[in-house]
Amino acid sequence: MIKSLLVFLKGLAMGAADVVPGVSGGTIAFITGIYDDLLSSINAINLKTLKQLREEGIAAVWKTINGNFLVALVLGIAVSFLSLSKLFKHLLDTHPNLVWAFFFGLVIGSIFLVSRMVGKWSIQAIVATIIGTAISYYLTIIQPGGEANSMAFIFLSGAIAICAMILPGVSGSFILLILGVYYPMLEAVSELDIKFIAILGSGAIVGLLSFSRFLKWLLDKYYDVTVALLLGFLIGSLNKLWPWKHTLQTRLNSHGIEVPFIQENVIPSQVTNPQIGVVVVLMVVGIAIIVLMSKFAPKELDA
Repeated sequence: MIKSLLVFLKGLAMGAADVVPGVSGGTIAFITGIYDDLLSSINAINLKTLKQLREEGIAAVWKTINGNFLVALVLGIAVSFLSLSKLFKHLLDTHPNLVWAFFFGLVIGSIFLVSRMVGKWSIQAIVATIIGTAISYYLTIIQPGGEANSMAFIFLSGAIAICAMILPGVSGSFILLILGVYYPMLEAVSELDIKFIAILGSGAIVGLLSFSRFLKWLLDKYYDVTVALLLGFLIGSLNKLWPWKHTLQTRLNSHGIEVPFIQENVIPSQVTNPQIGVVVVLMVVGIAIIVLMSKFAPKELDA
């Protein structure tokens, strides 16, 4: 019961991270020690599982896929995502610099923790980190696309975004932002648009079941290099989370209010109200939360 509660709480944290562009739920799973369990449970869902269901029954399948873990985690992610979508949408519209500051701290803390997971820093691992940083940084400077309403496009967006969401350091929400599906998604969740959510969710399930197997294979065969690549993804994502920004282009939200759409990073002195003290405090709080969360997973961090 206590173990399931902890997994549920980690699911809440993953859901909260996945709501915000620039932050990955995979990062939270990675630094809290449930990443390997997550991939293993997802990979256990296949055609063999259906055969086992017919021959051995639900109890055997439940054990194979680690059902208690999956249910607790998915429940936590769903509760967090549904309850926080409207809140984060409001905060990003009204106090974006404070939201970015908090998540900047989360990622800074994650970088230190994930760097400890690399067992041996070989030339390959260093190159992988550089490549990961370059890819992630490039994703943060791509201009967001216009909103798309095609059912096929929404399905494909869900499949692509979920692949990013389970990668530490790569934000699935930011991929949705680039594809022009992020704000429609927030509005769909806030207004309980079942059709939109079902299409996006179906794409996510298909993408998750296919991509997780490849990622698990990489971690099993090339652990240090893969973790180094993921570390690079984290480093590169910091560009998106820099709290002080200058707005280049705005958009109208669902309530007809003008909000930032395309921005560039600037130094605090170039902002009218930089709120340096509050921003620094939120960064420190973000770092502290990651360090505290990592205490639940000492084995993973010492690997």
